[in-house]
Amino acid sequence: MATATKSSTKSTAPAAASAARAPAKRSVAAPAKAPRAAKASVVSEPSLRFYHSQALRERTDAVLTALETHPGKKNHGEAIADLVAELIDAGMDYYFLKPVKEADLGFVSEQSARLGMSGAVKLISSVSSKFITRMDHAQLLVVATHIRSLSVD
Repeated sequence: MATATKSSTKSTAPAAASAARAPAKRSVAAPAKAPRAAKASVVSEPSLRFYHSQALRERTDAVLTALETHPGKKNHGEAIADLVAELIDAGMDYYFLKPVKEADLGFVSEQSARLGMSGAVKLISSVSSKFITRMDHAQLLVVATHIRSLSVD
């Protein structure tokens, strides 16, 4: 019985090793196709989206339209980074804080959750801002296209 286990382990080990190597070979070509693959996955994959304020929706449209129509203007990176931070905050509120409040866990639990989410939002926003503000116009357009693909009227 131990012999069968060893032989089955040996026969799957090379397959697992070659499967682990296969994605590494594909990742070389992946960056060139990433925008198309991301767009296709939005259509064909299950998704969760969140509701946000009309004011945030209007700001999103204004920032993305400015990026798309006025490529020569400066500070698009900062505007996109600020927008992403607002969207992160709205999403975290919708997905995590709203259900905590609706579950009526009590004031202390709600405040603890709010404090934890606030720290997480600040960290994520800080990291994303550092990358977004260094992007060139073409890269910012990819981000804008992704944000637009998430928007549903």
